[in-house]
This record gives sequence, structure tokens and C-alpha cells, in this order.
Amino acid sequence: MPLEFKLNPSAQRKNTIDFLKAGLYKVSPLGYYGEFGGAFIPEMLYPNVEELAEKYLDIIQDDGFQKEFQSLLHDYVGRPTPLYPAKRLSEKYKAHIYLKREDLNHTGAHKINNTVGQILLAKRLGKTRIIAETGAGQHGVATATVCALMNLPCVVYMGEVDMQRQAPNVARMRMLGAEVRPAMSGSKTLKDATNEAIRDWINNPSDTHYIIGSVVGPYPYPDMVARFQSVISEEMRKQLIEKEGNELPDYVIACVGGGSNAAGSFYHFLNNDEVKLIAVEAAGEGVASGHTAATTVVGKIGIIHGSKTMLMQTEDGQIEEAYSISAGLDYPGVGPLHAHLFKTGRAQYLNATDEEALQAALELTRLEGIIPALESAHALAKLKDIAFKPDDVVVVCLSGRGDKDMETYIKRLEI
Repeated sequence: MPLEFKLNPSAQRKNTIDFLKAGLYKVSPLGYYGEFGGAFIPEMLYPNVEELAEKYLDIIQDDGFQKEFQSLLHDYVGRPTPLYPAKRLSEKYKAHIYLKREDLNHTGAHKINNTVGQILLAKRLGKTRIIAETGAGQHGVATATVCALMNLPCVVYMGEVDMQRQAPNVARMRMLGAEVRPAMSGSKTLKDATNEAIRDWINNPSDTHYIIGSVVGPYPYPDMVARFQSVISEEMRKQLIEKEGNELPDYVIACVGGGSNAAGSFYHFLNNDEVKLIAVEAAGEGVASGHTAATTVVGKIGIIHGSKTMLMQTEDGQIEEAYSISAGLDYPGVGPLHAHLFKTGRAQYLNATDEEALQAALELTRLEGIIPALESAHALAKLKDIAFKPDDVVVVCLSGRGDKDMETYIKRLEI
């Protein structure tokens, strides 16, 4: 097992100040959310992780960084994304339902928020090569996009199975100049792509920055990615004042694989207990079927990809294969922030089956003229299971658009 890396005392003190300002559910000075998190990594990665942990807050909070980051989010990504009042969906479920339209970002998902932030960070760290992992392909496309923008070489690892079911995104990555390398081990999906990316990073520690796409991995990645994605909930609050006269909704709902869009959607509401946070995992063919990715139901505490969290594993600690119709949700763990929110009860973790997600996608398409990504459809699928009051304000993060999933929709919905 990899040893746990720990920050030096000066970095701990600096991060303590940030932690005390942030509140109960933000990362601790040692990189933990409650008992979850940390950095359990091979010794070869100590210099990389130490450099990131010691410098990332100073870099991303610098005025020059923020000016460039905000400019790119506005002019290149297309932010702020709309908070759309879904009128027919609201009529059906008898609540004020809004969709946070992350599907309208450049590249078609929320992933670009994080890759813009990390590419700017990598350049300030003097890195000259970028690697990434991807499941549904949206993070890979977003990474390849910012690498093209910044003229940096890019290698994206993707499970062979995911490459087949997300072929359009593979083509986009290659068109953008990225090299897409298939992961051939295990289930040949997101977990295995992450394994390959970490191996690459170990072999190229000095010049390479690994852009992790979710709130997973060793500290400081879970916190760093959550901060870049927190623009989602920051905008929600401002937009809700305009729409409802109150910056706090009654519910925020988002899908969870590793959990980046949910972390971003929850971030600025974490310390407001009156806001109910609902995370929806992929139940696959059912939580008891053996073909699922509902980590909080069937998982237990362990270490995966450098972080202590909740994950699916056998009795002897071997990681079990996850399954979901959605390539972006078939990850056998959740980020440590989500493990903490689950254990403390701050957020409620539900799950939706493949079939529920498919029907929810069809429903949104027919009611609102919006085809969602299969990942986002899992969040929409739980609207039917929550007893809303007529005046409840509900925000669903529509994390991505459904272009990439059309082949699956055609086959499974027989359209």
C-alpha cells in the first residue's frame, strides 16, 4: 500500500487559516474531510503532490490568476450559464424547478470549469506536458481543448470499453490534437484509465501535470477541483436572487460518480443547513444486482487512487468493478468530500437505475426540448421520488448535454 504523504508544518499553518475561514465541510489543513481524504501515494509522486499542496492556494487566490481565470470562463467557456425555469417539469412535479445549464458550456459539460483552472495552474508551475483520465469523454475533451488553447501536448487515458461507447468524444479529442491511449485492464473503464494516468505521472514526475477530472485522488486534488467547480453554486446564488428573491434554494440535486458537478453545485450551500443537498449515484441494473455503481449503498471505507474514501470492494479489500449505463458514473468510489457529506448526513445520497435514467432523459427531452447527458439524467430521475411542496425551489445541475449518448439512446429507447 502507498504511504501517506503529509504536508510540512509551514504549509499546514497556511492551510489552517484557509480552513478556519471556510467552514465545517471544507478540507482540513491535512487534506481531510472528517475522516476521509489524505494523500496515499507512491514515494515517486511526493515532489509533485508536495509542490501542488504547498502552492495551489497561493496561485489560485492570486489576483492575476483570478483575472485570467474569470476572463476565460466568461469569454471562452461562456459563463455564466443560465438558470433555466423548467416550466413543464415544474408543473408535473409541483415545485419551482430550475436547471443549471452546464450543458451550454463550451465542450458541452461542466468539466471545462476545472480544466481551465488547472491548465493555468500547470503553466504557473512550469509544467510542459498534460495528462488526464476520462470516462464519458467530457473531461478528456475539456482537457484536450485547453491544451490546444495553451499549446501544450496532451495524453488522455480512456478505458477501451468507454472509447467504444463514447466514440464521438474520442474523435473530438484526437481532432483537438490529443493522444488518446486505451486502458486495457480490469473493466476497461474509468477506474482503469485513472490507474494508467497515475502510472504515467509516476514515470514523468518533473515535466507533467495530471489534470484529474473529479473531486477524487490525493490531496489537494479534491479541494482544488471543488474550488474550480464552485463557480456553479456561486452563480446559482446570484441567479436565484433575480429569479426568486432569495439566494438559497430548498433543494440542490446533482448526479455523482466521483462527484465534481455535485461538489460544485453544493459548494456555496454546504454551511446552509436549510438547503437540502441530494446526490444521485448510478444504481446500474440495481443495487443488489452486482452490476452497480451505488458506492454509498454497497461500499465501505478504503483507499482508491490516493484517497481514503467510500468505495466498492471485496471482503479482502480488492476493488470491485462498477457498472453504469453512463460512462461518467461507473466509478467504484466517491470523492472524500462526498464520503464525508454522506457519513455526516449533510447530503442525502439516492440512486437511479439505468432504466430510470433513460426514462428521465426522454421525459426532459419531451417536456423541455433539452436532451441531457446520461449522467445528468440520473439526477433528473429522482424528481419523482421526492415529496416537494408547491413553493419549493429546486435546482438540478444539468451537468452535460446528450450528444455523446445518442447511440445509447437510439438503442435503448428504440428511437
